[in-house]
Amino acid sequence: MKVFRSRCVIALLSAIAIATTATAQEPEKKKPLSPPASANVQLGGANVKVDYSAPSARGRKIIGGLVPYDKWWRTGANAATALTTSADLDINGTKVPAGGYTLFTLPSEGTWKLIISKATGEWGTKYDESQDLARIDMKKDTLGSPQETMSISFEKTHGKETQLHVRWEHVDAWIPVTAK
Repeated sequence: MKVFRSRCVIALLSAIAIATTATAQEPEKKKPLSPPASANVQLGGANVKVDYSAPSARGRKIIGGLVPYDKWWRTGANAATALTTSADLDINGTKVPAGGYTLFTLPSEGTWKLIISKATGEWGTKYDESQDLARIDMKKDTLGSPQETMSISFEKTHGKETQLHVRWEHVDAWIPVTAK
């Protein structure tokens, strides 16, 4: 009986050693280069959300390089950037009915434009201008120091008003948003 127990203990310890070695040799899951991110805000009783993927510069020239001037940009990486709102919005004077949309931007050396597309659910490399709800001028500021990872945020929120900011490298492109 002692021999049997000894063999069982040895077999169990061997199995644990093999399992530990196999686990240690498995590669770690890589974090995505452009992880999913979101920006959320409550305006009055309305919920407004932007879902996007946040790319990083990683030593590349971004604005006017990877993101060329005067060509539409998916405003992030991977799947297209999605806007969802539970209330009608006024985005810098343009009425945007409650619902779901895709956001693109049109960067230029001067003024940027926010493109709101009625098409939804597409990959970020697909864009159909005929689906535009609107193209709206954005304000543009220069950041004091470069921002490595692109971000979208709602800022200066009070009551039913906020600002939607898109920041990357040295650019802060933003636009006022009001819930109706």
